[in-house]
Amino acid sequence: MPALPSSIIDPLWCQFAALIPPVTDTHPLRCHRPRIPDRIIFDKLIQVLVLGASYAKIADTTCSATTLRTRRDEWITAGIFEQLEQICLEFYDRIVGLDLENLSVDGCIVTAPCGGEAAGRSPVDRGKQGTKRSLLIDGAGIPLGCVVAGANRHDSPLLRPTLEKLGRFGLALPDQITVHLDAGYDSSKTRSLLTELGCEWVISQKGVPLQAGARWVVERTNSWHNRGFKKLQVCTERRIRVIEAFISLANAVIVVRRLVREVWCTYRWETRPTQRP
Repeated sequence: MPALPSSIIDPLWCQFAALIPPVTDTHPLRCHRPRIPDRIIFDKLIQVLVLGASYAKIADTTCSATTLRTRRDEWITAGIFEQLEQICLEFYDRIVGLDLENLSVDGCIVTAPCGGEAAGRSPVDRGKQGTKRSLLIDGAGIPLGCVVAGANRHDSPLLRPTLEKLGRFGLALPDQITVHLDAGYDSSKTRSLLTELGCEWVISQKGVPLQAGARWVVERTNSWHNRGFKKLQVCTERRIRVIEAFISLANAVIVVRRLVREVWCTYRWETRPTQRP
């Protein structure tokens, strides 16, 4: 059983395959084992992302765990995962439209039992190793970028590099941007940063409970990450570049899933039977 439905994985693979650079066979005798098809590697990386299983458990007679890691690193070096995420965002913006006037940022801490470059003592898990994701979304909850750091990092210093992810849209940003933040960002330093960037802000006040406002969508997107992709819920990767690649792949899945849903809802609305008076 595939980890994702064909309506999601097939368009992702079509675009992903177009980004893979051609491979040149440099073996002098051309008598080595044939190269494993890229589609098999892609499907197994999707399984690793969704199911959270180790490479050894996903490997079988068609592909070994070593080949999975090697091909994954080749694609990360080529920047394919970031390009795929960017293309999905551009298609969504062209068809549905991104709400870049209302942005939300929030941090999410997950366990990191293997440690690594993005691991730190978690303040919410008795000091165990954890990883923090500082997530940027638009007004509808579409992930626009993410910054990975140790769980012991505060949300406030991660705000600038997270908002800098908007640079991927170039000059297509609206004139007025409002950033919605929780009480963890309630400080003069945060307001000075937003003023420097030319952004308005809506920040929850410390000590005042239940101030969801328009910021609840970022909580939902964090839930999409953790509940839909076990690899992100329990971070077992030790290198930041690999973690960022899986986050980009997860964001691409989320964008395509939302795009399919929007198109399907529009189709059902336009083809609904007319009611008689």
